[in-house]
Amino acid sequence: MDGAGKDRKILGKTAGEKIHTQLAGGPQQVFSNIDRFGIDCELTRTGTLHCAHSAAGLANLKDRLRQYLARGLNAELLSGEATAAKTGISAYRGAIWQHGVGTIQPLAYIRGLAHAAVAAGASVYQGTPVVAIERAGGRWRVRTSTNTIDANGILLATNAYHQDLSIGNAVPQYTPVHFFQAATRPLPEAMLERILPERQGCWDTALIMTSLRRDAAGRLIIGALGNIEGATSGIHYQWAKHTLHQMFPYLEAIEFEHSWHGRIAFSADHLPHIVKFGPNALSIFGYSGRGIGPGSVFGKAAAEYLLGGNEEELPVKPSTTYREYFTAAKSCYYEFGATAMHGLALLN
Repeated sequence: MDGAGKDRKILGKTAGEKIHTQLAGGPQQVFSNIDRFGIDCELTRTGTLHCAHSAAGLANLKDRLRQYLARGLNAELLSGEATAAKTGISAYRGAIWQHGVGTIQPLAYIRGLAHAAVAAGASVYQGTPVVAIERAGGRWRVRTSTNTIDANGILLATNAYHQDLSIGNAVPQYTPVHFFQAATRPLPEAMLERILPERQGCWDTALIMTSLRRDAAGRLIIGALGNIEGATSGIHYQWAKHTLHQMFPYLEAIEFEHSWHGRIAFSADHLPHIVKFGPNALSIFGYSGRGIGPGSVFGKAAAEYLLGGNEEELPVKPSTTYREYFTAAKSCYYEFGATAMHGLALLN
């Protein structure tokens, strides 16, 4: 079943088609924001590569391509040889090259949006966590430890970083999953001509996905599931070095200059969710690792709803409650699985 088919099965035909259509416009929404606000975020628009790590992965990609083309997306299936030319990796069986999309530096994008919001008159506060949200006098009252703000509308957008604040049905429900990335030192020019020379972002079809991209300085960035601040960090680091050596045996000794990780809010159906927890009040969460494009789409739609009150502006119909179960256990399962797979890879 394709993504749109899954969405229709879960949400119904009309609602499923609506969210799929709006999310398909996510990359263009991001590009529009970058152009409109002049955001410097290392934008590339050379497409993305979804790479087949096995024969089964290639079969999966062929089915995905059929779905993409049926929906009018600009994509093509590359041979193993063409994929090697695009990536510098000879092991992949092929790849879907999707045009009209690209990569960004996410933190720079968020900072650019924040600057644009401030320029438009918004106030941005850091280090002032909210301790309570309540209704008072027909408006919303937001309390911090030192101040109180009254507002006509409120959007809770903490996603996988919600902490402490208990506000009933508005609290995001998700399975927290760690994803890490590690960046090499800038590579020599001769290497950059061989490794992702057009700077497409790529990821593979493996059960524990590997992602790769380059930054503007020429660093090679590898990513995968895993917590690099926990007890299993050593396994994930060694796996990352081992994998880059396997992919690019012509690279010299690999040392990482930077590394970081974040939390993904996985929902059980892998769809974003909106909970309406009061008049003109929304909680949005569950991007399941696809937050940049969908977050831009949902953010714009939420702002339009809070300003105008038209629920049709929203990609999905809000619910009044949403629950996820066994989230802590599932989080441990994902981390254990990533660690086990990375550990086994080191033995090969």
